[in-house]
Amino acid sequence: MQNASPRPFWPPLVAGVALGLVLLVTFVITGHGLGASGFFARLSAAVSGWAAPGWAEANAYFGPYLRTNPLAAWITWEVVGMAVGALAASLSAGRFRAGVEGGPGTGTGARLLYALLGGVLTGFGARLARGCTSGLGLSGGATLATAGFVFLIGFFVAGFVVSYLVRRVWQ
Repeated sequence: MQNASPRPFWPPLVAGVALGLVLLVTFVITGHGLGASGFFARLSAAVSGWAAPGWAEANAYFGPYLRTNPLAAWITWEVVGMAVGALAASLSAGRFRAGVEGGPGTGTGARLLYALLGGVLTGFGARLARGCTSGLGLSGGATLATAGFVFLIGFFVAGFVVSYLVRRVWQ
């Protein structure tokens, strides 16, 4: 599935303008911005409802999601569309490949553990902030919401600090 010479990435300015237009069209058509973390909260609620219905319905966090089908929300279809679109784009650009990339001195197991830990912490933080990078940062920033800008500043500062610490400790 991988071409010998994949097509180059889009220039950042072109990609940014395209993302802005997608965000605008999303607001106009659906009345919602972009986001993703809400899908994972809904998916967790659905799985909890299937595995332990009584507990999930009584749970203060998952219970409200279970009053309707949690996977019938617009955000579920947005995330499914993102996954299908990403696959189609990577295939058409000749950039699709399965694998785990590691850095110097980091094996596959450690890389997967760091990715899992980072994903769990980021997902937890996104739920605490009531939105993820795309939902709170991108969509919030587009609507000039103060919380969107505060989130983005905090996200970048935390990213730089953690990157610095990880490089100093493990290299």
